Amino acid sequence: MLIYKILRTPEWADLQSNGTSKGAPIDITDGYIHFSTAKQASETAAKHFAGEEELLLLAFDSDQMGDKLKWETSRNDDLFPHLYAPLSLSDAVWVKPLRLTETGHVFPEEMR
Repeated sequence: MLIYKILRTPEWADLQSNGTSKGAPIDITDGYIHFSTAKQASETAAKHFAGEEELLLLAFDSDQMGDKLKWETSRNDDLFPHLYAPLSLSDAVWVKPLRLTETGHVFPEEMR
């Protein structure tokens, strides 16, 4: 199953430069990397990235993350994927820009 991480431009640059990252400030504070499922991603973008441009959407295969990926109850009592390890660029399945329009962020067709 693909899971998704939204990164701001500086966070993406850090991941590209180093090959790994501890994530966004909220990830560092919480001690794990926050991911969303395809169903959860648009609400995550609206809640945590409203009005932000130049975002990147990264897809990862949850089956490849092993026991460092935990599914934990979070917003709306949904289970969210949380990675208790650094984010690795080499694990990304794909990276795409997350465009902002007047109605919000536009996610890739395959996620809808």
